[in-house]
Amino acid sequence: MSVMPQIKEAAEFPPAPDPVPGTTLMCVEKLSVTFGHGDDVTRAVREVSFDLRAGERYALVGESGSGKTVTALAMLRLVEDAHYEGAVRFEGKNLMEVSDREMRAIRGADIAMIFQEPMTALNPLYTIGNQIVETLALHEGLDRRAARERAIALLERTGISDAAHRFDSFPHQLSGGQRQRAMIAMALACRPKLLLADEPTTALDVTIRAQILDLLRDLQAEFGMAVMLITHDLNLVRAFAQRVGVMEKGVLVESGETAQVFASPQHPYTRKLIDSRPRREVLPLVPLAPVLLESRGLCVNYARKRAGIAGWFGKDQFAAVKGVDFQLREGETIGIVGESGSGKTTLAHTVLALQRKSEGTIHFLGRSFDGATRKDRCKLRSRMQVVFQDPFGSLSPRMTIEQIVGEGLALHQPGLSGEATRQRVIEALREVGMDRTALGRYPHEFSGGQRQRIAIARVLILKPQVLVLDEPTSALDVSIQQQVLALLSQLQHKYNLSYLFISHDLAVIRAMAHRVIVMKAGEVVETGETETVLGAPQHPYTRKLMAAAQIGAA
Repeated sequence: MSVMPQIKEAAEFPPAPDPVPGTTLMCVEKLSVTFGHGDDVTRAVREVSFDLRAGERYALVGESGSGKTVTALAMLRLVEDAHYEGAVRFEGKNLMEVSDREMRAIRGADIAMIFQEPMTALNPLYTIGNQIVETLALHEGLDRRAARERAIALLERTGISDAAHRFDSFPHQLSGGQRQRAMIAMALACRPKLLLADEPTTALDVTIRAQILDLLRDLQAEFGMAVMLITHDLNLVRAFAQRVGVMEKGVLVESGETAQVFASPQHPYTRKLIDSRPRREVLPLVPLAPVLLESRGLCVNYARKRAGIAGWFGKDQFAAVKGVDFQLREGETIGIVGESGSGKTTLAHTVLALQRKSEGTIHFLGRSFDGATRKDRCKLRSRMQVVFQDPFGSLSPRMTIEQIVGEGLALHQPGLSGEATRQRVIEALREVGMDRTALGRYPHEFSGGQRQRIAIARVLILKPQVLVLDEPTSALDVSIQQQVLALLSQLQHKYNLSYLFISHDLAVIRAMAHRVIVMKAGEVVETGETETVLGAPQHPYTRKLMAAAQIGAA
């Protein structure tokens, strides 16, 4: 990777003196971003105005499609095929008017950005160390040895253990939290005056999310930089930002001090976001409700290669699930919580008979998958269905909605006529709040919330008794999340469904679950009634999750 030809160019633009805290660092004036030409024009951002002060923490909040990310990218002129109007003044310069050469010198050196998904933002072909070194060589002209030393120090400062070793790691060799820390180290390499952080914690577990938030706060104070946080997570805004701007459909509808906006929101959209926290609507179980799904002593072990030369001679056993017991009754929701690697998704796959290498027993409707014939196994599968985390990834982009929702019927009830199948599909879509106009369309034509409704319709059409819900709302905005949770509650009450609900969001589990299972490193560390466990957690790990989730924040 060669960056030397560009070093001289970058060096021609020495950094400006550090701004005085509290002074205006950047001023966005009537910024508009438009896509398309002629009659086919989309205004993604419409005359947005706000200022950022040196050394402050500012948040831009709104749902998907509100224009918050486009606004941040436009501030750096990173939106492709867009027409800009208005001004973005940074330390007296209008960034909409400076040359491309000068803009390249500003990006990374004076204004840096942390992108939402580090796995796609980091180059998979280069080690994280080399990607940080590239930034230092480009903007500061450091030789490779000095840049390596600075990069390792940055990785250590952002909390990556064994930074000298991790310097040579590729992005896929790091965990989600480590990748996000590497992105932060890269963004801070040149000590920028302004850091734009686009959903920096969305894909992370609650404890890792809290660690990243604390890290950003500490680094912001240490470096004296301003941070603009782009997010839809209101708890994150409340905990981090000093001022907040609320965006809806490309318009900045409200702004002000964070505490004031949250305490007394003026705009209806702001009130809607604040009121979108999950609400508990759990009905008590019917006395003597039958057990539908039962696990006893469930264990899942994987073979794992030993480190170093020892890996040539054998493998170790990694225990992903260790002796898990539970009973799921008719009409009941059991919440399974824990961080990534806790074993909760492996448990779900094992229950669904998608994970064959397991020990212990699983009985569904009084039968075991292990001893069942292929025909009986197919019948059992139709009675237990799954809704996955990512509705876009779980729906085939090449199939229409009618084909997707009706696919299960074609497998489990092949004798149905085409017209009967279509009527069942329409009925299933109606159950989730959609109509027949969706039949001939494709998944990409729908929003995230609509795609999740389609995924739910796909499993409902088989009239199951148990649904395994694997993080079904983690990819959704707060108000859409509330709608999907309300739909799941409504369907449970109507059809007496049982849910095995997997999530790292304790607020969602508190709203939905009768009982909760807390998993850590494959083991159940605490279990019981939801209000008992989350209201007065006994295990230190559960207390750690509760503190990180900030449940009960005003």
